[in-house]
Amino acid sequence: MQLVNAGHPAPLLIRDGRVVQQLESATTLPVGFGGEEPRIREHTLQQGDRVLCYTDGIIEEHVNDGEQFGEERLIRCVNRLGEEPSHGLRADLRRLSHTLKWERRGRTSDDATLFMIEWRGGAADHLAVLD
Repeated sequence: MQLVNAGHPAPLLIRDGRVVQQLESATTLPVGFGGEEPRIREHTLQQGDRVLCYTDGIIEEHVNDGEQFGEERLIRCVNRLGEEPSHGLRADLRRLSHTLKWERRGRTSDDATLFMIEWRGGAADHLAVLD
């Protein structure tokens, strides 16, 4: 997988239901703001791997204790859901979204976007059918 990061948090690589790595790459300014030429970073995925992309509104929301929700809490939520059987990409992402909403007490003061990619393997690119 080739990745360019234009200012978002590093995506999370999920393997067998657990976060195994943050996919770090050099960040550039968002498209249209100038700056350096984006640097492409390559990551090798295994069949069944998922990549969770998210906006900073997910992790920067302040929770009851006044602290930011943070990447560690996000990773704990992902790992906890990974302990349960998968019901397909769409259902799993919906469960994660509902879990995060509950964990953050329904608060969203900034953009809060989740986007998940699943590598199903194969020799050629193909369109996936949503489950």
